[in-house]
Amino acid sequence: MDATTMRLARAEATAENFRAIIGLIDGAAAWLRSKNTDQWAKPWPDRGQRDARIEKGLRGGKTWIMWDGRIPVATVTIAKQANPAVWSPAAYDLAEPAVYIHRLVTARSHAGWGLGGQLIDWAGRTAAEQYGARSIRIDVWTDNLALHDYYHKRDFEFAGYCPDPGYPSGALFEKPVSAIEDRTRPLLWQPPDTAWLA
Repeated sequence: MDATTMRLARAEATAENFRAIIGLIDGAAAWLRSKNTDQWAKPWPDRGQRDARIEKGLRGGKTWIMWDGRIPVATVTIAKQANPAVWSPAAYDLAEPAVYIHRLVTARSHAGWGLGGQLIDWAGRTAAEQYGARSIRIDVWTDNLALHDYYHKRDFEFAGYCPDPGYPSGALFEKPVSAIEDRTRPLLWQPPDTAWLA
């Protein structure tokens, strides 16, 4: 692994970045077909709405891509506010500062490098520094139990289910920012960015 080639950058709303994200998702979906899950077997609820969510994240400055040289190897979309249809205000304190992680995807070519964990910790630390976030929250594909284990092993606690039983990513996980391990040698390089979350 060569950390000097790794770079994290906010993804501008360009056709190239859109294609990079779709490529990462399609690669992950192909790999997931060999696992005991229907995650991303087809775009949810359809391709048009899936693509619109990706474009919205790009236009809003919420999506980041990790590059290994010129190759996109991971992506994440982050938000300061919860989707109340997923994180019910009746069940969760949505006034508590948190960072919400969406579409965290790593290329299979870089599986095992710890890039997903790096992005989670980066999002949590940065959100804590910039607006006092106390927790990291993520909704996870409901039937992907291996992915649930991934988050448990990274100090996330299961926080319940989305109130909409038709929402496929309905398993909710939460981790306090204070549980992030300090990493003195990050895998990625991020240029200074004064407007982390637009």
